[in-house]
Amino acid sequence: MSVAEPVELPEWERLRVLRAEAEYSSVKKDRRAAYAIWVCLGVFGGHRFYLGDTGRSIAMLFTLGGLGVWALIDGLFVARRVTTVNRVRRAAIMARYGILDIS
Repeated sequence: MSVAEPVELPEWERLRVLRAEAEYSSVKKDRRAAYAIWVCLGVFGGHRFYLGDTGRSIAMLFTLGGLGVWALIDGLFVARRVTTVNRVRRAAIMARYGILDIS
């Protein structure tokens, strides 16, 4: 079985993909920033505000991160949440541009 050669995209298609990638890079969240915010403002839900989880952020704000317990547990899942948020944002942007994203 032979490996298929990469297909050269037409210029207009290449520009569309580059535009979509540029839009994604402008909205993608950084894992290090999320952890830094968690360290400084974890009990107030700052990392959740950063990731766009407004409802949970407000709940953490009013309960002081579940008296700190919720905030500590959240520290274990910040990286996974950043990955999920970035994956959803990338899929939405690629779909808006009509690009099939298989990454």
